[in-house]
Amino acid sequence: MLSIQGNSSRVCSGLSRREVLQIGGAGLLGLSLPELLAADQLQQPFHNARAKSVMFLFLFGGPSQLETFDMKPDAPSGIRGPFQPIASRTPGLRICELLPKTAAISDKLCVIRTMTHPHNDHNACHYVQTGHHWTRSAADGQDVNARSTDWPSMGSVVEHLSQKQPDGHTRGLPDYISVPNRLGALQGYDRTGQYAGWLGSAYNGLATGIRKRNGQDNPYFRSCTDDELDFRIGALATADEISLDRLDGRRSLLTQFDDARRSLDRSDVYQDYDLIQQRALSLVTSEKMRQAFDIRQEPAALRDNYGRHLFGQSTLLGRRMVEAGARFVTVFWDTVDGYSWDSHRSSNHLQQFLLPGFDQAFSALIGDLERRGLLDETLVVAVGEMGRTPKGTGAWGRGHWSHCFPCVLAGAGVRGGVLHGTSDAEAAYPLEHPVSPEDLAKTIYWALGIDPDLILHDRLSRPVPIIESGSPLKQLFA
Repeated sequence: MLSIQGNSSRVCSGLSRREVLQIGGAGLLGLSLPELLAADQLQQPFHNARAKSVMFLFLFGGPSQLETFDMKPDAPSGIRGPFQPIASRTPGLRICELLPKTAAISDKLCVIRTMTHPHNDHNACHYVQTGHHWTRSAADGQDVNARSTDWPSMGSVVEHLSQKQPDGHTRGLPDYISVPNRLGALQGYDRTGQYAGWLGSAYNGLATGIRKRNGQDNPYFRSCTDDELDFRIGALATADEISLDRLDGRRSLLTQFDDARRSLDRSDVYQDYDLIQQRALSLVTSEKMRQAFDIRQEPAALRDNYGRHLFGQSTLLGRRMVEAGARFVTVFWDTVDGYSWDSHRSSNHLQQFLLPGFDQAFSALIGDLERRGLLDETLVVAVGEMGRTPKGTGAWGRGHWSHCFPCVLAGAGVRGGVLHGTSDAEAAYPLEHPVSPEDLAKTIYWALGIDPDLILHDRLSRPVPIIESGSPLKQLFA
């Protein structure tokens, strides 16, 4: 298969692109020159895409399959959980009673019930966001923070390919954006999987920070209902790289970049400096950016519909980014109010905040995209890094369980009212159609018009596949 890359003029056979075209023109590959050029066109990213954009709703902590989209009311009492299933518009879908708005739009959704992988802890956030295993050694201990040697996130690959396009530096908006903050920021971590890794920090996404109107840091789910959220623009950069969200407004931007440049002591960061500077200057002066990030332009009723909480307003902001033209927008549900989907102790916060908050924001997003004519060209993905153990505690907490968990898809031609995969009687393991993070990543790339077998080149110019195994789930699309 021909795979022409932005960073190299050679294809996987070792021949140059010109040599292959010459051979093809001579008929030696069984192709005429027009046929070969047509094949080459198919390899270019974002052509013939089903989705112009992806909204990736990442529910950090691991939502329980048994309390969301794969309930087992007929299971033994120690497994089935405290909540009841309700009717939906999808035959066979046993959905939680705390997701009534989602149940009402399930005819627009495809529910994958058999996501599975062996990485049974939160560092699986690397696996799910990149499509590659997290490859730290035992000597790394409990280090969960990102490194420049990590695999690039899907969003960073999209940003990289976008910047290689003819209009890559004139679009006025990044193609990889994360809201409301970088993952782990609310816990003091800088979690792996969300960055460009070895691809280079120039392809890190743009992340926002959040403030209350009174200027105090505001990471909270409940208290942000009382104040206007102000999403601040900042670079999604690790601590030892250039960070735009710490720029001092009393000095000129160029002066600050000059100061930062003198302090750089890592060659990979230095290599990316010019790209970072060019990108930063274009973004901070972009009227398109300023308008897109002004969430106050939205009607109050619509903001209420999404929910006046952090995830709801972040999801609305993500829709604004998609509408403005961003190709890959991640909305993180981080550890808000000290609670994430990591429900070890009880189901109380699932009942009080997590399930109602997701139900409100997710259903509002699907309806909003549809009304604006954006659902047909936006792939919405909602997933966590794992699920929860079938057996619960006395208060219905559950431990980590990566062997079977749900993922929900919508938009961009996804067939609605569909269930993909069947789990066993305890929602512990897939019985049929297991789906790996590699399969999911290839599906997302394919939907965006990116060859799932694309070969990138690392900093040593070695060819590496964007995803090493798996297959795109084309059957989920009409």
